[in-house]
Amino acid sequence: MNQTGLHLPKREEKPRNHGLTILIDNGIPFQLFQDTVHSSRQYIDFVKFGWGTSVISSQLDEKIASLNENGIRYFFGGTLFEKFLSQGKIADYYDYCRRFQCEYVEISNGTLAITNKEKASYIREFSKEFTVFSEVGSKISIVDEVDNSMNWVEWITEDLEAGATKVITEARESGTSGVCQANGELRLELVDRIICSGLDLQSIIFEAPNKKLQTAFIKMVGSNVNLANIAFSDCISLETLRLGLRSDTFHILEEETNHA
Repeated sequence: MNQTGLHLPKREEKPRNHGLTILIDNGIPFQLFQDTVHSSRQYIDFVKFGWGTSVISSQLDEKIASLNENGIRYFFGGTLFEKFLSQGKIADYYDYCRRFQCEYVEISNGTLAITNKEKASYIREFSKEFTVFSEVGSKISIVDEVDNSMNWVEWITEDLEAGATKVITEARESGTSGVCQANGELRLELVDRIICSGLDLQSIIFEAPNKKLQTAFIKMVGSNVNLANIAFSDCISLETLRLGLRSDTFHILEEETNHA
């Protein structure tokens, strides 16, 4: 809560539908996990247990309990869904998510070579029981670099129509694929196409694992852009970027006011 008298961008109170901050747990120690969740819970909307880390995390139950105690939602990475799918074990994935009382699931095709239409069929099925976040884009940079930006808009639209609540744009934890080039630079034409497509940007989540990408998306979309793959160590620094409390976004409130 702003008690300084400063004019800052407005941020919704939790639970919120936009301006989401989604941290990624890549297997950090439980004490660090717990300390971050407790001290910064007002800034964290979700934690994603990245790729298949949940399978080998020895204190997964304790981490989930900590999230529940602090009002933070969670889901498993889409790569884990793809692993179950590759072995014909979708029924087992349902059971896995139910075992950990997941309300949210991520459905993706970033590693496994299935069409977006096939992915959408799984979104349709899972959305009968779970809230679905889908993901668009490949984890292999050379594949994404040849994908037309119009394809992305079509895929996002198809996922939303199939029942996805929000669609995540791939960038990986490294920021080197999907909406990014292999050198880490944003594919600006692609991002511009998504922003100008007429899609509800509250339904889009941009992966932004570093300050450069976080700053870019805040400037392009606004303080309340949905951002994912945020490192636990960046939770507070991202919120200061959103509020214009760092030089990188110092004039964000004036920019948003001028574009309103």
